[in-house]
Order: sequence, then structure tokens, then C-alpha cells
Amino acid sequence: MTDPQWTENDVPDQGGRVAVVTGANSGLGLETARVLAEHGAHVVLAVRNLDKGRQAVAHITGRVPGAELGLQRLDLASLESVRAAASELRAAHPRIDLLINNAGVMYTPRQKTQDGFDLQFGVNHLGHFALTGLLLEAMLPAPGSRVVTVSSFGHRIRADIHFDDLQWDRSYNRIAAYGQAKLANLMFTYELQRRLAPHGTTIAVAAHPGAAATELQQNLPAPLRATASLFLPLVAQSAVMGALPTLRAATATAVTGGQYYGPSGMGGTRGYPRVVASSARSHDEAVQQRLWAVSEQLTDVKFPV
Repeated sequence: MTDPQWTENDVPDQGGRVAVVTGANSGLGLETARVLAEHGAHVVLAVRNLDKGRQAVAHITGRVPGAELGLQRLDLASLESVRAAASELRAAHPRIDLLINNAGVMYTPRQKTQDGFDLQFGVNHLGHFALTGLLLEAMLPAPGSRVVTVSSFGHRIRADIHFDDLQWDRSYNRIAAYGQAKLANLMFTYELQRRLAPHGTTIAVAAHPGAAATELQQNLPAPLRATASLFLPLVAQSAVMGALPTLRAATATAVTGGQYYGPSGMGGTRGYPRVVASSARSHDEAVQQRLWAVSEQLTDVKFPV
């Protein structure tokens, strides 16, 4: 039996729900926020640049008159900013139904976060780890609440958790660093789901957009950028399509904790969303638990589960 072609029209009514979407000012995050708003959710756009965030709010309002939107400054490269944002979000929204950990950086040159973490690991994994931990108490009482973390095909490419050099201080490879961060996203999701399982209906789910045409490709190394300019137009899908796996993971009624959603066609690069498999490495429970412990130490955030 083939999987039906799930589209944004299949998103159930989100009226009365509060959704926080990180990196919602452009690309996948913007489309995710728009669709949730169209279906009645109160959507908070959590963004690093408030000017771009205001433009995103105007864009969505132009498409969805009467949309219930909020704007929250969040710099995932700063744990101070993450803590401040979480505090403001909890004060404004005692109940949060959806947290969509969408923001990310890809293949950046060697850079450090404000706290001294590798930029890709710090933004893609540690920032979202801390944000989730700080917001979870507002989610646990909400029936059917979900944490959706966006991973990538990159979790299969030169990907491992380098506990001996998590921050790439000894040497740096931007592709391997991205692979580590995206693998960490999945390991975080699976370990979080295991911890959530005894605590009611809150679940953790992951998604990936396939080869979506977004701003993430801007940091590709020059040789890859030349190849990508020829290859991506043949396989890349729009941000509208790339957001569908996230939206299905966040809203579809049949979703269960620990699932991973991605495109169904062309080797997972494009197409309508369905449940897909992640790498065998991502399911290593011992590594998941070790990564969790290290992430708690680095962020000084303890989860209520």
C-alpha cells in the first residue's frame, strides 16, 4: 500500500494551540509558521534578527489575515539568549503545545558560539537542547504536545559524535561537523522520547526536508557549491514542500513518539512526507545517553523528565 500524498491541506485544526518555531524568519521555518497560522495556531516566531522577524510576520499576515503571531528574539549561539527567551516564552505562554526546533546553520567555516562551542554543534544541537529543557515544563501538561527537531540527510555523511573533540578544537571539517550536529539532533530526539514515554502524551519526533532550496546552501565549500549549482536544480524541492515533513511530524494524528519523517521520493531528496529510517548509528542508546549527559553538563540545563 502506497503512502498517501500528505500536504499542508491535511494539517488538522490547530485552533487554541501555541506553537514556537525557531528560525521562522525564512525558508522552512517561515513556511512551517505560515501553515500552522493558517490552521489556527498562535505561532511564535523565535528568531535571531528581529527586523527579519518583523518582515516574516508581515509576510504571513499578508497571506493569512487575522493570523495570531508573536515574535521572540532567540540567538541559539548564546545560552544567555536561550535562557532569556525561554523565560519570556514561559511568562507569555504558560502552556506550549508545539516546539519546532527548526533553526540551523550548515557547513559554516570554523566559528565559535558565545559560550565557546563549535557553531554548528552549538546552534543546531546544544541551543535547541537547552531551549527544549527550559520549555518542557510548559509542554508536559498540554495534551498531545510535541517537540519536533529538524535533522538532515547530513546525519549520514561523515557523521559521528566525537566525544574526544566535540568542539573541533584540534581540527575542523565543516562537513563532518555538520554531520555530528545533525546526528546529535536525532540522538536527542530518541533519548528525549524514551524519557517522555512515562510522562503522559508529550512526544518527541524528528523530520528532515530532503534537498530543499533554502539559504542553508550558502556556506557550501567552493568545490561543492559548483557541483550543487548543477545538481540541486534537478533534485531540490521548494521550501513549501521541504516543510511538509516537519508539519506532518508536528500535527498529523497518527504520529507516534520517536518517528522520523522525510520526503518519500528520489532517495529521500524530494516528495511528500512519510516515516523514514535514520542511520543505525543514530539508534545507539549508549551514545544517546552519553551525549545527553554531556549536553546537560555543557548547557547546565536539567530536564524535568
